[in-house]
Amino acid sequence: MDLVVARIGRPHALRGEVTLDVRTDSPERRLVPGAVFTTDPAHVGPLTLATLRRDASTTYATFAEAPDRTAAEALRGVTLLAPPDPEPEPDAWYPHELVGLDVVLPDGTHAGTCDGVEHLPAQDALKVVEPDGTTALIPLVQALVPDIDLPNRRITVTPPGGLLTAHPLSGERRNP
Repeated sequence: MDLVVARIGRPHALRGEVTLDVRTDSPERRLVPGAVFTTDPAHVGPLTLATLRRDASTTYATFAEAPDRTAAEALRGVTLLAPPDPEPEPDAWYPHELVGLDVVLPDGTHAGTCDGVEHLPAQDALKVVEPDGTTALIPLVQALVPDIDLPNRRITVTPPGGLLTAHPLSGERRNP
């Protein structure tokens, strides 16, 4: 299964440059000139990365197959895909590996099932389908998602009170 490396955004200037929404933890290894990517939708690719530059918080790229702004505009919204890293970091995971995992509170109470990861502007969020069918988004930060245990197929969450409908006090401390 190929993984998402980046998503092509809007064109920039006239010579085929586009913005990239980078979705890999190792852009320095994946996004190098000459790299060839399969695409989603598949009929657009493969695409060969010609140039890459970063300006402040924006990444810009050109592709050999899109030499001008008109061709670059046709690439808007295309997802760049690549095979999984053969040497992943310890404790690393891919979003597709989380789908179907049990989501539990620190005391072991079942809070729902992971339905994926949403890529939001501020940070990624764990998409949790609660037992009643309600969907909750829990920001994927250490304080709220302290443990992702792939071998045991469970994710421990410590959401603030009110984030999960079935557990309105889940993140609040109770006085004895």
